[in-house]
Parts: sequence; C-alpha cells; structure tokens
Amino acid sequence: MSEDVRSKTDDDWRSELTPEQYQVCRCGGTEPPFSGQYWNTKTPGTYVCAACAAPLFSSETKYDSGSGWPSFWAAINDDAVSEKVDTTHGMVRTEILCARCDSHLGHVFPDGPKPTGLRYCTNSASLNLLPKD
Repeated sequence: MSEDVRSKTDDDWRSELTPEQYQVCRCGGTEPPFSGQYWNTKTPGTYVCAACAAPLFSSETKYDSGSGWPSFWAAINDDAVSEKVDTTHGMVRTEILCARCDSHLGHVFPDGPKPTGLRYCTNSASLNLLPKD
C-alpha cells in the first residue's frame, strides 16, 4: 500500500469519492442488485478500485452470474484482493477488499464457474472500468 493511501483520513475519502462510493468502499455498503453501472457490462478492459485505482479484475474473468452484481471467477492476480470473515446479517460470508486500500468490494462465494469455482460478487460502486484500447 502506498504511503498516500495509508495516510488518508475519513475526510479525505469523503472528499474524493461520491456518496455511493464512500458508502460502499469505506462503510461496507451494498448497492441494490441490477442497479450498478457494471452488472451487465461486456466492455473488454481492467476493473480497478474506485478508491485507489489498483487493478482488481480483468473483463476476461467476468461472467453473468444472474445475481445482479458484477461477478468474476478470479481476481487479476493473487495480491489484488484480500479476504476477511464477515458475520453481519446473521450469515458467515467471506468479504473481499482491495488489498491496497482496504476498500470493501463485495463477497466471494464458492459457487462460481470453472476453472476456479469462485464467484467474486462485487459492487459497481467499488469499481472503475478502464476499457482496453
């Protein structure tokens, strides 16, 4: 994590992110299904963290999970996404976070397609798409 990301205050994040991005990325919120900008996007490119621009997912691993959120079967590399146990809402889930800035991205589930069997279910508000040239 770069020093500038580590030293950001809550006020810094509030001033840099939209209210929806702040709620999702910094407060662990979730956008309603089928409402986010990227849930149905087919554009080739790289999905980066909306908060710090770290590369997170490739469009090559994006698929339609039917969940209403952008879903990927793998992160862009092993160091892009970190995980932690989430016991909110009476469930035990695995939360996914940007490994660089700890922004909440969504959750990962073991019901995805081959080759990984994983479904990284993300919020569009936590992502920006950099289209492939």
